[in-house]
Amino acid sequence: MANHKSALKRIRQTKVRNERNRYQGKTTRNAISKLRATTEKKDAEAMLPKVSSMIDRLAKNNIIHNNKASNLKSKLTKHVASL
Repeated sequence: MANHKSALKRIRQTKVRNERNRYQGKTTRNAISKLRATTEKKDAEAMLPKVSSMIDRLAKNNIIHNNKASNLKSKLTKHVASL
């Protein structure tokens, strides 16, 4: 167990950040799967900018790697274009 006040604070901060990152990641994954399941082109085109923004936010905060974000956005864009 931590002995210093600063170490205890770091543990608290890490816990909060971890929960936030998990929530954001899960929310984005759900949005991606919803977009992939969509068969209507209009709906998919409306969802794509929102999902792309969510992916960019994850990459900006280092929750996912920049290259993974690019790959996801590319695949989703191709999916929407193919509808």
